Amino acid sequence: MNEELGWMTYWYEGPLAAFDTETTGVDVETDRIVSAAVLVQDAPGTLPRVSRWLVDPGVPVPAEATAVHGLTQEYLQRNGRWPAPVMLEIAELLAEHAARGRPLVVMNAPFDLTLLDRELRRHRASSLERWFPSAPLRVLDPRVLDKHLDRYRKGRRTLTDLCEHYGVTLEGAHDAAADALAALEVVRALGRRFATRLERLSPAELHALQADWHAAQARGLQAWFARSGSEETVSTEWPVRPGLPAAA
Repeated sequence: MNEELGWMTYWYEGPLAAFDTETTGVDVETDRIVSAAVLVQDAPGTLPRVSRWLVDPGVPVPAEATAVHGLTQEYLQRNGRWPAPVMLEIAELLAEHAARGRPLVVMNAPFDLTLLDRELRRHRASSLERWFPSAPLRVLDPRVLDKHLDRYRKGRRTLTDLCEHYGVTLEGAHDAAADALAALEVVRALGRRFATRLERLSPAELHALQADWHAAQARGLQAWFARSGSEETVSTEWPVRPGLPAAA
């Protein structure tokens, strides 16, 4: 069956890809990718096909980052690859999934996809957008979907929290492949739970809607920061933040 046809009714039961990274920190402009995974699952319950990368970022790996994902600078120097070919391979594989019409699940997409964009700019003189001229990414972000579909639920909405809420097993948290698979399973669970609101929407329609939903969520968070006296800025861009202007 053509994958596109499968989406016309229940896209969350069809083929899905997923992407996740582990990094040197949480600043998308300056931090680097140290590991990444892309996987694809053709149907619920089937064994996913997984591609993994380990990267020597060429910069120090802070102890705080190692405490999260367990990857030390010494280990990455011995076993990681140079970033340039890795970023090329990731971009090529994401473009292949897009060309095949597979939606891409990315938890908190503006973080991972913006990091990838910056790494492509840094090491390939490219950008993520350039890899999708005719078959654009159709991103499914479980964080954005959950916050919109169940907006009044209290509590945190990290991947661990969403897995617990939707009954998804997360084994080996903060491993890129494990997190990518868990995010994918959360999206399937979201689709089933909110089927009456989601099943008639195509991935392309959902992608556009999530951009609006994320912007509204970001504006709400920005207003909360303002009321709290915080000067923190929340980006409304989704799924990739625009590049910073070049310094004069």
